Amino acid sequence: MRGLKAFLQLIRPKQWTKNLVVFAGLVFSANLFDAAKLLQVLQLFVIFCLAAGVVYIFNDWRDMPGDRLHPQKKNRPLASKAISPRAAVTGAFVLLAISLAWSAALSPLMLGVVLLYLGLNAAYSLGLKHAVLLDVFTVTAGFVLRAAAGAWLIQVPISSWLLIVTTLLSLFLGFAKRRHELLVLGEKATQHRRSLGEYSAQLLDQIMGVVASATIIAYCLYAATSATAQDYRSLMLTVPFVLYGVLRYLYLVYQKNQGGAPEMILLRDRPMIVAILLWVLTVGLILYLK
Repeated sequence: MRGLKAFLQLIRPKQWTKNLVVFAGLVFSANLFDAAKLLQVLQLFVIFCLAAGVVYIFNDWRDMPGDRLHPQKKNRPLASKAISPRAAVTGAFVLLAISLAWSAALSPLMLGVVLLYLGLNAAYSLGLKHAVLLDVFTVTAGFVLRAAAGAWLIQVPISSWLLIVTTLLSLFLGFAKRRHELLVLGEKATQHRRSLGEYSAQLLDQIMGVVASATIIAYCLYAATSATAQDYRSLMLTVPFVLYGVLRYLYLVYQKNQGGAPEMILLRDRPMIVAILLWVLTVGLILYLK
């Protein structure tokens, strides 16, 4: 049972919330209650969770020495020796086989998307994670790919503005994470991640300010000018929740020294949870009770 618990920790179920982005096309095309399409996207969500598990295992296997220098990451199963590398790699191959077979059963296109997603993450682990700026852009590409895949699977259009918002929001979270790592690790930062030697707190503060502003503007333009907005003009009512969410995140980063684990903020910070739930409720009422 301890081995199973360690393996579950290794594939990080708490981070599976990141894969919810695959539902964007389904929700904003007003097809959430189409049972057939919902089932397809649910399957894609599970596939990406399994594929992400493969990525996490591969990353942790490669990063064991560096993770042991990190105050939080040293507790990861491989770094803490709670699970053996052999058991972890075996589990990764099982998850890989299931995710590829399942995605191929959905469609050849989804198989290609999952392979591209895995390739992006492999490139990140093997070198891009140490390239300044490109490290965060690579992670962002994975988010955009998942958002687009959800729409491609059910053959619905997805707004370019929505993809832009996804890109900017992912960049915002990614650079906030780099800032947190830089400040927490101090002189050991470059031992954990070489690209941190190319960043400074001042540079990251400026980047976050630019990206946060761009995220808000892009969402406002989506809510005001997209094809979805033309059919549902009251979509502008959702803007205050997005504005609050971005500003709340900035508050948590700068005043509470958080930002190292975005998924934990989404699960633990009550004001953020309330804002997200109100945004979801408002979007649902606008799109599905026109």
